[in-house]
Amino acid sequence: MRTSIKTIAFDADDTLWVNEPYFRDAEKEFCGMLENYLPKELISEELFHTEMKNLHLYGYGAKGFMLSMIETITSICGQTASMELIRKTIELGQEILAKPVELIPGVEETLETLSSHYRLVVATKGDLLDQESKLKKSGLAAYFHHVEIMSNKKKEDYEKLMKRLDCSPDQFLMLGNSIKSDVLPVLELGAFAAHIPYHVTWAHEQHETDLKYERFLTLRKLNEIINHLR
Repeated sequence: MRTSIKTIAFDADDTLWVNEPYFRDAEKEFCGMLENYLPKELISEELFHTEMKNLHLYGYGAKGFMLSMIETITSICGQTASMELIRKTIELGQEILAKPVELIPGVEETLETLSSHYRLVVATKGDLLDQESKLKKSGLAAYFHHVEIMSNKKKEDYEKLMKRLDCSPDQFLMLGNSIKSDVLPVLELGAFAAHIPYHVTWAHEQHETDLKYERFLTLRKLNEIINHLR
């Protein structure tokens, strides 16, 4: 990997800390709450459809997920939806928001090693308050020069970030678990990107991983990037 890299950006959810398993556990419980109305797999499909429909309104994160679950209740149950179902669904969303931050193994050691040689940045999407809270609870904030919480991660979003950081694509490396959000937009700008797969990936973020880019790496663990930068 080129030694021109000066800025390393990290996705947060499922790259620095655990996130997606909490959503899938909540979805499993939610589908169980409605199984008297529809089979669980159909409830899951309806919820995903509702989430996709609402992304432009709510963005990413637990709050939008909770609102989409409530809407799914009304579309499945109609007039028979009980306030108890709504209450339990709100609790599911609140439980996600209240989860402790569980760092992925090796993250802090990797940040400590890199921080003395590179400018480190968080580049994540999601709810502003929630992501700020998780970063604070993680104990990692001191390692980062800049934190960018984005409403989306498109090519133009990364362009704006690099401009804000006064960083050319040749000097920028992005690491994350999503090919769709963390890798492709960055590679399209001519920057460097590394994919660190996570064992649970939201269907909306799933993408073909067989990419043919000179500036692309696939890692098994975050700390492997250290060897590629030497």
